[in-house]
Amino acid sequence: MSNYKMNTKCVQSGYTPGNGEPRQIPIVQSTTFKYDTSEDMGKLFDLEASGYFYTRLQNPTNDMVAAKIADMEGGTAAMLTSSGQAANFFALFNICQCGDHIVSSSSIYGGTFNLISVTMAKMGITTTFVSPDCTEEELNAAFRPNTKAVFGETIANPALTVLDIELFAKAAHAHGVPLIIDNTFATPVNCRPFEWGADIVTHSTTKYMDGHGAAVGGAIVDSGKFDWMAHADKFPGLCTPDDSYHGITYAEKFGKKGAFITKCTAQLMRDFGSIQSPQNAFLLNLGLESLHVRMQRHCENGLVVASFLQSHPKVAYVNYCDLPGDKYHALARKYLPGGSCGVVSFGLKGGREAASVFMKALKLAAIETHVADARTCCLNPASSTHRQMNDEQLKEAGVPAELVRMSCGIEDKEDLIADLAQALDQIPD
Repeated sequence: MSNYKMNTKCVQSGYTPGNGEPRQIPIVQSTTFKYDTSEDMGKLFDLEASGYFYTRLQNPTNDMVAAKIADMEGGTAAMLTSSGQAANFFALFNICQCGDHIVSSSSIYGGTFNLISVTMAKMGITTTFVSPDCTEEELNAAFRPNTKAVFGETIANPALTVLDIELFAKAAHAHGVPLIIDNTFATPVNCRPFEWGADIVTHSTTKYMDGHGAAVGGAIVDSGKFDWMAHADKFPGLCTPDDSYHGITYAEKFGKKGAFITKCTAQLMRDFGSIQSPQNAFLLNLGLESLHVRMQRHCENGLVVASFLQSHPKVAYVNYCDLPGDKYHALARKYLPGGSCGVVSFGLKGGREAASVFMKALKLAAIETHVADARTCCLNPASSTHRQMNDEQLKEAGVPAELVRMSCGIEDKEDLIADLAQALDQIPD
């Protein structure tokens, strides 16, 4: 399907039924798979043949959906994981080990920040965080001889900063390492990071790709462009024999197009088992079939809501890169010309008290920790996810007490504006 447009890929990629076969992808709800001989199964364990033997590693339903996502991103191989967090961990740990170093944008999802800065640090993998607005000189200064990857988010959750992908890709490649981009908020409908120099893309498929708050999941996609053997000394896991698979050297046997995902499946999925269930993969595929339609409405509603909030006297500021005058508007026009996402963040002039009144008054928008599905939801971090912090700590964390994050769904924009207007009216003048 690589020659088709994105709208067609969302609907058709990944699975083509044969004569008399199911029109929708089948759910292969089985833990194991039968073989006629031990020799047949042995070929799978030796990575000499393709196939399935245990769903903890691979499953046909998952692979069909992963193939669709790979096609949508313009990659050569992909895999599904149990969550977006698992996808980011696998993508980094696939090329990093104890004693290695990562360069990351500081403006990333809090869960990923904790994964990289705390949990992976306990594994002996350290990280230098840089501002997404850093200069080329500042970015290059963050690298060390043991740096193995650069990480960032196309549109950061929840800061909504837009990463200069070309700048980060240039620095990564100058130092012989890949750029890994979490493309969750933009989705391949609005941005394909491989076209701007990224090497690996990850997703929390729980968000827009699923789009209905039904199934937790993640995905990793390889561009197939990074030359691992050209930097063999940096990536021994890919470029030296793997004793656990009879001495196979992934980069030699599977080449640039297949080495990364094959190793990630054969080693990490084997050992950690963070597989996405076939049922969840099936639900994800249903979401993907309408992604191109939904993203257009999410972005339309996001811009209308952001424009309304920007002109409201009780709103102190609005963060939304599609708004003219926003700090990241120029980068958004470059990387996201068709629209960014439906998530808007804004601050209320009345601070913590105003935010509390506003949240209680909402009728249509639900209070949830979730974002990026068909239903509009809101969150005031100060009164929920970050309630253990005082106002000064909240400000330092980039989520001041007055901040509200709104994920615009695909409802009618007039109803969304009406709900916001009546909630804002409840805040005392």
